[in-house]
Amino acid sequence: MSLLRRISALFMGASLLLITACAGPTNTSETGPSANGSETRTVATEQGRVEVPADPQRVVVLNYALAGYLFDLDVPVVGTTPEVTETDGEFSPFWAEKAEAQGTEFLPWSNDGFDLEAIIEAEPDLIIAGGIGFPLKHATDSYDRLQEVAPTVLVSGDKQTWQDQFSFIASDVLGRQADYEKFESAYEDRVAEVKDTISIPEGEISILTLDSKDTPYILIEDKSLSAELKPLGFTTAPLFEENDIEPYTAGGDMFGPSLEVLPDVLRSETVFVVGFNNASIGVDDLKDETPYDRIPAFESGQVHDLPYWSMRGDYDEAMALLDIVEEMFPATQ
Repeated sequence: MSLLRRISALFMGASLLLITACAGPTNTSETGPSANGSETRTVATEQGRVEVPADPQRVVVLNYALAGYLFDLDVPVVGTTPEVTETDGEFSPFWAEKAEAQGTEFLPWSNDGFDLEAIIEAEPDLIIAGGIGFPLKHATDSYDRLQEVAPTVLVSGDKQTWQDQFSFIASDVLGRQADYEKFESAYEDRVAEVKDTISIPEGEISILTLDSKDTPYILIEDKSLSAELKPLGFTTAPLFEENDIEPYTAGGDMFGPSLEVLPDVLRSETVFVVGFNNASIGVDDLKDETPYDRIPAFESGQVHDLPYWSMRGDYDEAMALLDIVEEMFPATQ
């Protein structure tokens, strides 16, 4: 059922784009001719106003989590960074077919930053970077150098939902507001459908994310995945507000209590476990381990796995998450 709904959603998006393409793009940013006569658009960003091509043909995306929006809009992506630093990378199943058809390549990056030579070799006419976490830090640090390669637009770290990110890229950068609105409408219809067919557990929820048993993080309320679950009726416990713990990175969406205090901090009735760039870690790996076995939700058995990609999901992942939640919390008879 989930797969059928997911495929249906993807085909719906493709059909909507075909209809919109016939009418031509809707531009919401300033447009005009560039010095070489080609049409451009001026985009307002936190770094200032950036003149970008109105119809980019060689886009480099320096954040794996942002690439899906470009593929959803059928924009040519010549290169993107892998999901995890210092790995060969693997295309998301939600956009692998389009990436392979376009000949998209992975551009290496590390904890020290992006590979500028690889970006230059890709010959981009537009670079899209930023987003949440490490990719934003690297993009901010190397912004001036990236601008020397091609017009570079950074997606602000304040845009922490897929709606904010997708809307900015589609509307402000590409001038395709009408296309975005159709994706958003399809999503809202699906949210309403799922909300009417599920029975959510009583009490508050929290989201525990980790790349190993020794490095737990809790997602900050009303950010990223927490914000995605809210329209379905879930209420995230205000654990960040309650505890004097700094976010993992400035402006980030998670904070890291120590293992010693984790059972006291993570007091919510229901906990979702999400691997942080780690698809292999889950509830079964934690439930019998200290200190996780002393967390109230683990003691009551009210803990659930969610796929690692749901934490900072794009449009396609958000649609797939709705399928998972619908199956996880069926309405009581």
